[in-house]
Amino acid sequence: MPSITEGNLTFEFPSGWEVSKLDAWSFYRKQFMSIGNGTKAIDVLAVEPGRTCAWLIEIKDYRQGPRTKTLEIADEIAIKVRDSLALLAAARVNATDGDQKAIANRALNVRSLRVVLHLEQRVKPSRLFPREIDQANVQQKLRQRVKAIDPHPMVRERAVMAGCPWTVR
Repeated sequence: MPSITEGNLTFEFPSGWEVSKLDAWSFYRKQFMSIGNGTKAIDVLAVEPGRTCAWLIEIKDYRQGPRTKTLEIADEIAIKVRDSLALLAAARVNATDGDQKAIANRALNVRSLRVVLHLEQRVKPSRLFPREIDQANVQQKLRQRVKAIDPHPMVRERAVMAGCPWTVR
């Protein structure tokens, strides 16, 4: 069972899946990242067996502190998705790491692409520390920004993982 740990969260995927921390690829860090004014990459790329679907998963964990970026979160994710797809296309042809080249090729030969924002916030909001991000609002804005890639992007958290075939602990 493949798994990926990002911060305090561990994502466990079903057997047979290929998972990779896209933003940790050597091709991204050493070659692709510096294109233009810089590029961004999503956190996790997960490819289902049988080339059914590739999942682009961005992980945000605000349980310990608030979001400090001024860019809207839906815009940030849309930029990362766009740059990640360009990264996969370039890696498919130019990556020197054979494993990265192969997973990029498999990720681009799927029948569908899915976008998921895994957004953790305080479980019990209070007046002092309310939930600062409205998940439904983010999901609606994300849908508008990435509809050409995934018309039904998801915003999920550990408590609500409906539609995601993996677990998070």
